[in-house]
Amino acid sequence: MDHKEPLEIIMMQETPEEQQYDFIPRCFDDYLGQEALKEKLTIYTQAAHMRKEALDHMLLFGPPGLGKTTLSQIMAQIMKVNIKICSGPMMERTGDLVAILSSLEPRDILFIDEIHRMPIIVEEVLYSAMEHFRVDIIIGQGAGAKSINLPLHPFTLIGATTQSGKLSAPLRSRFGITERLEFYTNEDLQKIVLQSAGFLGLRLDPAAALYIGKSSRGTPRIAKKIIRRVRDFAQVQNITTIDTVITRKALDFLGIDEDGLSTVDNLILRKIIEHCAGGPVGLETLASLIGEDKETIEDVYEPFLLREGYLEKTARGRQISYKKLPFLQKKYFGQNTLI
Repeated sequence: MDHKEPLEIIMMQETPEEQQYDFIPRCFDDYLGQEALKEKLTIYTQAAHMRKEALDHMLLFGPPGLGKTTLSQIMAQIMKVNIKICSGPMMERTGDLVAILSSLEPRDILFIDEIHRMPIIVEEVLYSAMEHFRVDIIIGQGAGAKSINLPLHPFTLIGATTQSGKLSAPLRSRFGITERLEFYTNEDLQKIVLQSAGFLGLRLDPAAALYIGKSSRGTPRIAKKIIRRVRDFAQVQNITTIDTVITRKALDFLGIDEDGLSTVDNLILRKIIEHCAGGPVGLETLASLIGEDKETIEDVYEPFLLREGYLEKTARGRQISYKKLPFLQKKYFGQNTLI
């Protein structure tokens, strides 16, 4: 098989809209941000390519939307190998994984997103595959069942997870490389927004791009979604050049305020102040107050509020940060004292 052929993608995580409009980097120079990580990955991939060996198995972890899939595609490009992309929760049977593993050519990359959600019976197949490049499969049933040892070509498994703590110890120990993706700075997000705007054919003011970057919760995926919605807003208004005034109007329309807080973010903070005097308040009580399930609060909204210093976790529950409390009281109620 000629490894210079286009990458083989068996499952993409992007939506059809993202596939149509997003710019997909093909080298590390096109991939903006994560400079320290890119430097490491460049060394790893170039060294493996020079030796004509498979890259060591790699675990990439960090919050969703930071570019784990894209980085894996770039590594496949550099090593001139194919990449197969799948999702852990969708591998319900061992046969699904064995079929993919047996189809890999030498040095190919298998990328498994949300690998911590893979069923344990399927995960166990990976142990011998990663260490010895072989799998044991059982053919038949009952007394006539036979165990067959199936050899595999040397390959690279890249596992991606948003919750590395849920990864089992046996699986984690088999990764030779473990790297974390960090949230992006506002300046890096500004560059990503300008890059996406150019790809979409938009005239976007750099100050407006920075404003979008500050509202993107440190996540490129959110920044790209916002720029597409700002484009829609500007197009309907017959505006050809997007400046900060139009951007602010568009974000206000989307429910994102000047502090980068969404409607639900503000609802969480306001309810804690209004009903619990700033906290502490239990997670279940908070979920009842805003009408959301507690898992969504923990996984979607709370990380950003904690990172930005709005919320604090205590033994008794969540509470508003002492430093942010006067600001939020004035923002929501026009005063610096508790209502």
